[in-house]
Amino acid sequence: MASPDGKHRRSGTNGEAKPPDSKKLKLSALITDEEIQSEFSHHDASVARINNGSFGSCPQSVISAQQRWQLRFLRQPDSFYVNDLKPGVLESREAIRSIINADDVSEVSIVDNATTAAAIVLQQMAWAFAEGRFEKGDVAVMLHYAYGAVKKSMEAYVTRAGGRVVEVQLPFPVKSNEEIITEFKLALERGKLKGQRIRLAVIDHVTSMPSVVIPVKELVKICREEGVDQVFVDAAHGIGCVDVDMKEIGADFYASNLHKWFFCPPSAAFLYCRKSAKFSDLHHPVVSHEYGNGLAIESTWIGTRDYSSQLVVPSVVEFVNRFRGGIEGIKKRNHEVVVRMGKMLAESWGTSLGCPPDMCSSMIMVGLPSCLGIMSERDTLKLRTHLRDCFRVEVPIYYRAPKEGEIDPVTGYARISHQVYNKPEDYERFRDAIKKLVGDNFTCASLSA
Repeated sequence: MASPDGKHRRSGTNGEAKPPDSKKLKLSALITDEEIQSEFSHHDASVARINNGSFGSCPQSVISAQQRWQLRFLRQPDSFYVNDLKPGVLESREAIRSIINADDVSEVSIVDNATTAAAIVLQQMAWAFAEGRFEKGDVAVMLHYAYGAVKKSMEAYVTRAGGRVVEVQLPFPVKSNEEIITEFKLALERGKLKGQRIRLAVIDHVTSMPSVVIPVKELVKICREEGVDQVFVDAAHGIGCVDVDMKEIGADFYASNLHKWFFCPPSAAFLYCRKSAKFSDLHHPVVSHEYGNGLAIESTWIGTRDYSSQLVVPSVVEFVNRFRGGIEGIKKRNHEVVVRMGKMLAESWGTSLGCPPDMCSSMIMVGLPSCLGIMSERDTLKLRTHLRDCFRVEVPIYYRAPKEGEIDPVTGYARISHQVYNKPEDYERFRDAIKKLVGDNFTCASLSA
């Protein structure tokens, strides 16, 4: 199969391209610190970028591969469409299938992002209500901390179609998986109170804000025991960030962005759909010429656009396999370092982490000093802008409303990320910025709206 530069990749027994095996890489092939910095030299060096979780990052070698695909299309678009696009996307899908341990490549589709994947799953819910297969008032369950765009999709596809949405009220800070499991079971009970069936459970693998790793395998098992029709794991922060194994997780649908923690350029994501006759009516929300040929093929062509971010997955595999342990090694080291940096910040500021280390991924929530006066979501945005403009620190801030009777509560948490390009100095700059604000008696009230 041709790569973007026209060369052919080595193939497996079925003729499809195979990614290189990280176990066979020689030690001398491992990437150096200097090469890592070179791969990300396009980043703004003046900024302490500890927010990989929002938009991800893409190394220069993958950007170069993307540009070769783009030029290949622009040189001869007709030939690209006829000869290159579908085989190239198939190669990317096969690489993903192998990484996530799916049974068949037909279960893997590549789409723009996890929001598109959610629309695909929820769209078939809306059709089921419209066609009378679901009854008005049947239930979809989701986490209270679900991503905002997914909540809006629930409103658009489920509530508007006549379904009822029940939210799982999760605590934060959180101390254990048992707290989450207990609240999830209570939400399922609420969903069944009026005799309606629970048609869908949407479970985050890693919540965005606040960031907590959810015990998805346990929750999927509970859904099976309680007769929930379908389970969709929204793992926007999934591949490259936490363990992603379709057989172990056991969900019907699983979506993960490829541009957040897997080094693809924006934007690309995969949607896994477990092979089953009852999931045959899944379609891309953008209808084009491939409609009716299966979701994976429909997603390969949704009209003239730039597909290069979906075609570079093999190049990403080559990049991550330059690291010891490949993507698994990267994930493990990111987790270890972000925990260490989170503890350093919390100790320096006299605060605490938002969850135990084993419930965080490559991101962790760190309490901010209460004297900063974070009293609303507006305050978090003002403080984030102030840190960006005055200290060159890029980090998202979360507002936690105080509970009744709390004394001197921590209402602000920073979500720090760690990716391979980060250095200890990035977190030290953030530490020192907050200490300076505290020393200057700064409060968010002093910032203009």
